[in-house]
Amino acid sequence: MSEIVLDVRNLEAGYEPGVPIVRGASITVGKGEIVVVLGPNGAGKSSFIKAIAGLVPITGGTVFLDGNDITAAPAHTMVRLGLAFVPQTENIFPLMSVEDNLKVACGILERPEIPARIEEMYAAFPDLIRQRRTAAGNLSGGQRQMLAVARALIVHPKVLVLDEPSAGLSPKFVSMVFEMLAGIRKSGVTILLVEQNAKAALAIGDRAYVLVEGKDRHEGVASELWNDPVVAELYLGQRPLKAEKTSQTGKGGAA
Repeated sequence: MSEIVLDVRNLEAGYEPGVPIVRGASITVGKGEIVVVLGPNGAGKSSFIKAIAGLVPITGGTVFLDGNDITAAPAHTMVRLGLAFVPQTENIFPLMSVEDNLKVACGILERPEIPARIEEMYAAFPDLIRQRRTAAGNLSGGQRQMLAVARALIVHPKVLVLDEPSAGLSPKFVSMVFEMLAGIRKSGVTILLVEQNAKAALAIGDRAYVLVEGKDRHEGVASELWNDPVVAELYLGQRPLKAEKTSQTGKGGAA
């Protein structure tokens, strides 16, 4: 694996004190990788990446970004630290034009840099330039996701974190979104991705982790995990696997 950019160690997090949703999950993301987080419904995937982004209280563990401890960093400081988060919903300002959405996202850039950076986003996402004066709420689902990602990329993040980018999209737009993410990776941007569409995500990913009950239970090369029987069993929630992993790793206690 390449140089580690994001290193999450034994993360515990949840919305209520004493009720953890994330229960000791650990992952690493190498520079220029796409790392996918998979898991059954209720596994804590979205809470996990929201905790990394400072949006869910962390009660244990550490998060390192480019070697710096950002565990206690407030959410509003993450962009300056180099982490851009694209939530599943409410990731654009629907009443503002496409261009105004991009301008608002440029808050940490130097003023002279902003026009050129906006034009770079239009070059990367040609559909947006045709809609630059359109209210973002009138865009198609796929175009909204393009705008949300462009807003995140405009500030040169070290890591782009996305929560279910294909949720609610038609098959046509799902393909468009994953092609977009593959293209972003080719430009050198590091991506951490939570996604329910496992097949599509694994097709563009480098490595993947499977979360079950708030813990990382399995990991491997993305291209190999689609046919991995362990992944299928974890998605089905079969209990014997938990005992098997515990005995293999020497970790006691329930997950």
